[in-house]
Amino acid sequence: MRKLVFSEALLPDGWRRDVRIEIQADGRIASVTPDAEPGRLVALPGLPNLHSHAFQRGMAGLTEHAGDSEDSFWTWRELMYRFLAHLTPDDVEAIATLAYAEMLEAGFTRVGEFHYLHHAPDGSRYADHAEMAARIAAAAATTGINLTLLPCFYAHGEIGGAPPVPGQRRFLNDLDSFAALAEGSRRAIAALPGATFGLAPHSLRAATIEEIRAVRAMAHRDEPLHIHAAEQVKEVEAAQRILGQPPIAALLDAGLVDARTCLIHATHGTAAELARVADARAVIGLCPVTESNLGDGTFPAISYRAASGRFGVGTDSNVLISAPAELRTLEYSQRLAHRTRNALAPRGGSTAVALWQAALTGGAQALAAAPAGIAPGAFADLVLLDPAAPALAARHGDRILDSLVFAARDGAISEVWVRGARVVEAGAHPARAAAERRVAAVLTRILAA
Repeated sequence: MRKLVFSEALLPDGWRRDVRIEIQADGRIASVTPDAEPGRLVALPGLPNLHSHAFQRGMAGLTEHAGDSEDSFWTWRELMYRFLAHLTPDDVEAIATLAYAEMLEAGFTRVGEFHYLHHAPDGSRYADHAEMAARIAAAAATTGINLTLLPCFYAHGEIGGAPPVPGQRRFLNDLDSFAALAEGSRRAIAALPGATFGLAPHSLRAATIEEIRAVRAMAHRDEPLHIHAAEQVKEVEAAQRILGQPPIAALLDAGLVDARTCLIHATHGTAAELARVADARAVIGLCPVTESNLGDGTFPAISYRAASGRFGVGTDSNVLISAPAELRTLEYSQRLAHRTRNALAPRGGSTAVALWQAALTGGAQALAAAPAGIAPGAFADLVLLDPAAPALAARHGDRILDSLVFAARDGAISEVWVRGARVVEAGAHPARAAAERRVAAVLTRILAA
């Protein structure tokens, strides 16, 4: 048994002092004993990042120049299509390695990779149909992050089965080819410790209800289903016009929303739809930093939480990777919308603790990674803080996490452990420097062309 001791730790039932954790050889926690013996560092459970497009880390910062017409998600998407047209499998592995190292440094210990960059630039398949999935798995192996691979089904360009546009050709499969891709992707992660698997029909823009139902039937028992829904007003309007109802209602009425479902964004879901999502015990995947960057809108988190709705957070476009920043941006969005403070905290409770615990529980459910947290049976996925850091000095319990989320600068996280092994030390991941050099070479080649 490996033994770790902490001055304080956030356990499922709250903060406890002088906590001893014993870890089995497989990386799972065998026992947690409070009031045992003192340690120096403070332990938090690592957060799941339930929605990532790793390759988009390479284009961060390239879309912040105003165009000749009004900018939106749709103009951003055109630049994304142009960028991904240049990426080789080596490029994707390099960018994903950097993104995953950054995620670990920033408090995420599992990533849900919503993976749709499947084919060569001309749309042809690689000799290994799951080549790109294998590169994602390689990046996870290099960094040590837990991976939930979510290969994406993409067949159309718009709601109603419209033809895809040329920029989407690297994503496309029919149901038969996707079934083969899914099996190849399962094989790609078979030897990866801590890995789980799910399927991801991209959205009602890219898959019909019938195709989504067919993809769901391909899932093995307990494998989750992730899908973008109600991310954009234009998407909602198109669904209303073509399907006669908005996207979330269409998925609900088709019986495609339950505890295995993660609806990504759901920004423009109605109160009635979101109440039904909460009743179905599904998870909504919120990506507040990306949603803010793209100008998507503000999710009605206060009313959704009041309905006991489940959620997790993701980094989506990876424009800036930070677990505290996702939670902070979510809370600030509600403060701005409702002109209040501590909008998502229970009465008399800590905002940061409420958000961290909810994102842990919802993210673990969405990524088929339960149990989670600092508890027997869960992986020892730990984020460790130095209480002597200026932003955390003289703080205990809730105030430590409140200060991390709302007041600490980069570097407040000292160590990160995944499955009982240290992968970040002194705030740095050992693979990051090499990954940065590789990505710099990739971007120099692409941007100088």
